[in-house]
Amino acid sequence: MQDFLARMGMPHLLEQARDYGIKLLIALVILFIGMWVAARVANLGRRAMEKARMDPTVVTFLRNVMFGVLIVMVAIAALSKAGIPSASFVVALGAAGLAIGLALQGSLSNLAWGVLLIMFRPFKVGDFVQIGSTMGTVDRVDLMQTWLVAPDGRDVVMPNARVGTEIVINFNSRGRRRFEVNVGIGYGDDIGKAMDAVRELFKADKRVLEDPAPGVWTTELSDSSVNLVIRGWVETADFWAVQTDFVRAVKERFDAEGISIPFPQHEVMVKSNG
Repeated sequence: MQDFLARMGMPHLLEQARDYGIKLLIALVILFIGMWVAARVANLGRRAMEKARMDPTVVTFLRNVMFGVLIVMVAIAALSKAGIPSASFVVALGAAGLAIGLALQGSLSNLAWGVLLIMFRPFKVGDFVQIGSTMGTVDRVDLMQTWLVAPDGRDVVMPNARVGTEIVINFNSRGRRRFEVNVGIGYGDDIGKAMDAVRELFKADKRVLEDPAPGVWTTELSDSSVNLVIRGWVETADFWAVQTDFVRAVKERFDAEGISIPFPQHEVMVKSNG
């Protein structure tokens, strides 16, 4: 019987099966221990990012990316130990990744820009911004889209890839804004008197900041008026109220002081051929 098994090559087959079983067992041990280590490392990275006060969305995303990369490395190591060529697996994985990347190119671009926007924070929730030609208050920023509330109450949803490639103007980041009012007075009016009246309005309105100092300047001698520009700095929250209130205050003060605000005039000459 032993001679028969020897002729059939059974001892060799049994030895190969034993060796493969040992390799498979070691590969499974590597896989399970590697998964446990990968989870621990990813969680350590997450705690480090949380201590650094990074955005929770970015923390979760980067933790999952870290865990996924480690799992791929563990899987390659386990396959190699089991005797399965890892080169072909890596090539197949790369080809699959390339195909998926090409198919989801737009989505991946939005995702990448979403991570960058959350990390570098050119604006935050509650800021009033202009992105390209679109203005609104930031409602939320997720990994794919940025949500704005337009001044008229409409929701504006912008892909993060577009946000990242447009010019972004943040009206809130500095904490203060400069308002500007343009007004014209008549050529027969006293320019110094008009400027003094504006300076008194600055002092009367406590919302106008003293630093940077507000001011009024003569800018142009137009066809029917001497034009003045009035500028002052206020806290961002007071901007719209002061901007509109000052227009009314200037008009009422000029009326009280007898300073005229002329409207455009045109002379029409009529020639008679009689």
